[in-house]
Amino acid sequence: MSVINRMEIVNTADGFLLLWQRLESTRQLLAGQCRRFCVRNIMRVWFPRGALPKPRGKELTFDDLVWRVCRCASPDGEILGWNELPLPSLCPRPHRELLRALVQVALGIGHNQVNLRALDEAYSIAFPASTPLNVGKKRR
Repeated sequence: MSVINRMEIVNTADGFLLLWQRLESTRQLLAGQCRRFCVRNIMRVWFPRGALPKPRGKELTFDDLVWRVCRCASPDGEILGWNELPLPSLCPRPHRELLRALVQVALGIGHNQVNLRALDEAYSIAFPASTPLNVGKKRR
């Protein structure tokens, strides 16, 4: 598994496609190692020591990174560092919020500056025959 560099985390459709694909390969890697598929283990695989992102030039510790990503992903505390995550292809909403929060924290941008349309398009490319992201919306 290659390391994700700060330069690879970008707010574009190609960057999000890469993140969705790495999320699935990380899930498979952790399953093969009999490790929990959670935010903390995902971040450990993606950002080994010394490879943490530096938003706006500020140094982050690993615990700060996990805390900020979890806090941005779910302000109400549904996604925590050790909470096991479901499969991205079956339950994409928590993973969408996780990737949105990761881009937000890594790039040091605001909540509304993340390109959600590109994030959703990348999901439909990475998981073409899986659960759609917008299942909960009522149709007219």
